[in-house]
Amino acid sequence: MKTWASGLFVTFCVAILIVSFLHPGAALAQGCVAAHSPQPIVSGLSPNGQQRIADRLHGRLTVTIGYRFYNSYKHYIGTDYQEQRAAAHNAVVNHVNLFDVNVNYQLTPRWSLIADVPTMTASRAKQSDPLNNVYRSGGIGDVTVGAQAWVWRPPTESHGNVAFSWALKLPTGINDAQGVKKLSDGTSAIQPFDESIQPGDGTWGFGLATQAYRQTYFHTIGYFTGSWLFSPQDTTGVKTFRSAPGEDVISATDQYLWRGGVSHYVPKIREAALSFGGRMEGVPVRDAFGSSNGFRRPGYVISIEPGLTYARGRNMINVSAPWAMERNRKKSTTDIANNTHGDAAFADYTVIASYTRTF
Repeated sequence: MKTWASGLFVTFCVAILIVSFLHPGAALAQGCVAAHSPQPIVSGLSPNGQQRIADRLHGRLTVTIGYRFYNSYKHYIGTDYQEQRAAAHNAVVNHVNLFDVNVNYQLTPRWSLIADVPTMTASRAKQSDPLNNVYRSGGIGDVTVGAQAWVWRPPTESHGNVAFSWALKLPTGINDAQGVKKLSDGTSAIQPFDESIQPGDGTWGFGLATQAYRQTYFHTIGYFTGSWLFSPQDTTGVKTFRSAPGEDVISATDQYLWRGGVSHYVPKIREAALSFGGRMEGVPVRDAFGSSNGFRRPGYVISIEPGLTYARGRNMINVSAPWAMERNRKKSTTDIANNTHGDAAFADYTVIASYTRTF
C-alpha cells in the first residue's frame, strides 16, 4: 500500500508540474494540419500485452504522460510542394511541443473511465527573420473525459480484442492567445496569433475512437487505432484579421487520426517490441456536424511510423517517429467560394514519446 501510494504521488506531482508550468504561457502550436487528439497506446501492443491488461485490472489506475514534437516549414498547395517559398526565404516555420496527461481508471474488466489533459507550447516565425519576428504561445488545450469498453472481457484466449471509446471535449483550451504583431504597413498592433499556435479551439465537442489488436503468425501482432474529434460549433469567434471574404474568424474544426501496422517482440529481449505501420491524420474540409465557415487549413498527412515499446513491471516506454510520405493542403470552403487555394506548412517527421505507469 505504501509503494502504491508513493508511486501515485510521484506520478501525480509530475503531471501537475507539467500542466502548471505550461499553462501560464510558454510557446505552443496546433500546427497547420496535424491532429492533436489523444494517441493512447494500444494495450495489446506492449510486450506481454495480455499480462499487462491483467495487471491493469489489479491496479485499476493507469497514467500516461505523452510528448510530441515537430517543425512544420514545408509549404504545400494541394500535394504540390512550394519550393519557391524556401528559395525566397519567406516560409513560415512552426516549432511545436505537445504534452498530454492521459488517465485510465478501470471500473470492471471491460469498462473504464478515461480523461486526457493536453498542453502545448509553440513558436511561429518567418524563415527570413527567425530571431526578431517570433510569436510564442502556450497553455492548456481542450480537456476530454469519457469512457472506454472492450468488446470481449480481457484477457482473451485469442490474444486479440477491440475497444470503443466516447469522450466529451470541454471548452478549456486557450483559443485567443495574442501579442504584438507587425503589420504589412510597418506598424504594430496587438492581435490574436495564427490559429496554428493556439492551444485549443475553446468549444464544446465530442470524440469517438477505437483500438484493436490481434496476434497472428510468429507471435506478430496486428493493430489498428482510429479517432475522430468532432467540433459542431461553426467558429471559435476569434478574429483572424484576414482580408479575404469569409476568413475574418477562425473555424472550429474536426480532427481525425488513423493508425495501423504490426508489432513483433525483439529476439531475446522479451521486454521490448518493434512496430511498423502507417498513419493518416488531418483536418477535413467540412465538419461531420454543423457548418464549416471561417478560416481553416484543411488537409492531411500520410506517414510511415516505426516504433519501439519497452515494458518492465508496471512501467512502459513507447517511442515512435512518423515520417511524412504524402502531404495535401485541400481547398477550404472559403477557398472554394473565393476561387483560391491557400497553402499550409507541413513537417517532415514527428517525434512521439510516452511513459505509462499502472498502479
